[in-house]
Amino acid sequence: MPAAYFVVRAIVTDAKKRAAFDRWYETEHVPDAVKAFGVSKAWRFWSLDDLSLHQAMYQFDDEAKLQAMLKGDALTKLVADFNRDWPEVKRSRETLVLAQEFSG
Repeated sequence: MPAAYFVVRAIVTDAKKRAAFDRWYETEHVPDAVKAFGVSKAWRFWSLDDLSLHQAMYQFDDEAKLQAMLKGDALTKLVADFNRDWPEVKRSRETLVLAQEFSG
């Protein structure tokens, strides 16, 4: 079965808060999410085109594990933590399944 991905896009509009948001995501949120989700890999990105755009991506072994996480309590707790610490940051979520992978 192909890998599946959970993607969270956040818009941090206040440039003065981006460093604190970055530290929080690096030291608290991603480690908590990796542990709670049981993922094999996670990545974080800042857009070079839109400096307010942050994206986190979590890789699951397959779609079944991703779907189980989406229905479990771990996501609810992490969303509540995010809302508590960053209530002004708007975000969206997306789920993806790997269609094809190339190596160059």
